[in-house]
Amino acid sequence: MKIDPDSTADLSAQIASAIRDAIVSGALIVGDRLPSEAELAEQFAVSRPTVREALKRLAAQSLIRTQRGAFGGAFINRLSYTDAHAQQITTSTLLLGMNDTSFDTACEARFAMERACAMLAAARRSPDHLATMRAEITRQGQPGLTDESFCASDVAFHRALVDAAGNPVLSYQLAGAVEAMQPLMNMITFSARSRDAIIALHARIADATEGQDGPEIIAALEELERYTRQLAQSVFDARAARTHPA
Repeated sequence: MKIDPDSTADLSAQIASAIRDAIVSGALIVGDRLPSEAELAEQFAVSRPTVREALKRLAAQSLIRTQRGAFGGAFINRLSYTDAHAQQITTSTLLLGMNDTSFDTACEARFAMERACAMLAAARRSPDHLATMRAEITRQGQPGLTDESFCASDVAFHRALVDAAGNPVLSYQLAGAVEAMQPLMNMITFSARSRDAIIALHARIADATEGQDGPEIIAALEELERYTRQLAQSVFDARAARTHPA
């Protein structure tokens, strides 16, 4: 493992990257103990605080775990999709918020990826997935439910549909789509949407999932996408009219 001391990149980031590359390549495997901070500092010709910062970066990515005591140290961790889930959401949220992604682009990606789960969800859905979807539909119809709570329920409903596909890779990839893109869409469209219309579409999706009708799930998601795009356009048109009155 090496770094480039002449590089303008942060040294701790370089060290973290070198160790991460060693994990990916198999040079370091799950359960391996890393050298001590002092040994790593000597190996990379940096200070111990720099090494410590690098280890913090790796721990934040769940790539290593620390253990105290005589047999303690930093050990290579087994990264799971569950561990990586929150990172995926955070990264997707930052990308959407900082890279000027258009609403149409986010909407297209989010529904295209969710439709990819439809056939698997129809085939593999469990009673727990169906119960979650039905519970969220009931919650969405409660009088006095705040917009924030409706949005959270909306996310939970679609998360249950995605998870019903029974594929952790899809669930991980869609974490950003459902839990980062969807709140953005809700934030833009909440003032124009009809909760009854959304609940009706959710009920249609849940019915199709229970009936193991993949094509009907896809059709309902397509209808929900059209409705979402129409809502967004009405919001954008209203904003434009206020900004540039005739």
